[in-house]
Amino acid sequence: MDLTYPPEAEQFRKEIRSWLEENLPDGWFDEGFELTGGERKAFNEAWPSKLYEGGWICAAWPPEYGGKGLSTMENVVLAEEFARAKAPLRADFFGDTLVGPTILQWGTEEQKKEFLPKILNGEMAWCQGFSEPNSGSDLASLKTTAIRDGDEWVISGQKVWTTQAQFADFCFLLARTNPDATKHKGISYLLVPMKQDGIEVRGITQPDGTAEFNEVFFDGARCPIDNVVGGIDNGWVVANTTLSHERGMSATTGYRRFAQELDLMVGRAKANGRIDDPLVRQGLARYHTKIQILRINGLRSLTATLHERKDPAVAALGATNKMFWSEMHRDAMELALDIFGPASMLTDTQPDDGGWPATARSKGREGYPVSQMMSAFFFSRSETIWGGTAEIQRNIVGERVLGLPREPKPPTS
Repeated sequence: MDLTYPPEAEQFRKEIRSWLEENLPDGWFDEGFELTGGERKAFNEAWPSKLYEGGWICAAWPPEYGGKGLSTMENVVLAEEFARAKAPLRADFFGDTLVGPTILQWGTEEQKKEFLPKILNGEMAWCQGFSEPNSGSDLASLKTTAIRDGDEWVISGQKVWTTQAQFADFCFLLARTNPDATKHKGISYLLVPMKQDGIEVRGITQPDGTAEFNEVFFDGARCPIDNVVGGIDNGWVVANTTLSHERGMSATTGYRRFAQELDLMVGRAKANGRIDDPLVRQGLARYHTKIQILRINGLRSLTATLHERKDPAVAALGATNKMFWSEMHRDAMELALDIFGPASMLTDTQPDDGGWPATARSKGREGYPVSQMMSAFFFSRSETIWGGTAEIQRNIVGERVLGLPREPKPPTS
């Protein structure tokens, strides 16, 4: 495998690095640099505007829709440099990573002009309305309905596990628009305004006291007829485009946050003597090995993309990737809990965890000061569920990749 990048990609890397050095806070690249709570808040508020001005949000999109039209290799280099600098590369995950690319592929020209600019400049926040109380893994059994009333859809039903719904301006929602069709048919993909009568958002409190997940109730909520993406009753096909983005990880950067966690775990184990436990050492070695597997598989995926390969091995790699990293991380966070020890679970202590990667979450409710490590531990429990459960991913691998018989269905009464 040739791991060298072409000269033009390396030149582009220098351009990105220079921009980051000019726009990140002074001292960002110094060893041991940390922002205070107030500085972090100010940075998070100002950074999306800087990204937008630099043209880095969705930079692979065509220029006519606000992107830079980057090639695959340029986009990879962009992600690598931001990951290496530990600098955020998105404004709104649901907008620029999920619904934005879906509108780009399936939307009408009018929809692209209306929604894409507002996604890029951070003017419009989004949430995802897919899962329902009885339609999680079997998403196509959803019961939420959208009935046409003149120039509008009237929406009734319930969604659950709707992250950031309390802040969202719009929801990209699956609703049944043809009750007489089979369950995978008759579903439409709607763009629904959230700030209206007929929509109630209720937070679901998590173990650390946060409530970023929500239940959302629709009782006569409305959206324009023209807010259907990809055609009426074609929502299942369109939704799979969105899910493909949710289940993916950046080919050559996904492993980096796990490597940062490993370094913190090794450092703590050395400091408190847990490194002398052979089971802890074995667990750390196992995590290191799996991180390297994830890194190499990322390079394999990138190679397949660059060469436009679509052979069975590529399909198998894509089907197993999300299942692999989510289960790997769940197990690693259980190891982290063992290393940090029982004191990490006390509510009157916050162990110094060195700035745990990817934990911009709050510390929880008042009186429950959860450390960043514990916050990451709690969140890891959800990673094998969202974006496709590990159990369903195993069915996909078994049936679609290995060609095994389909899973038996329970008898219907």
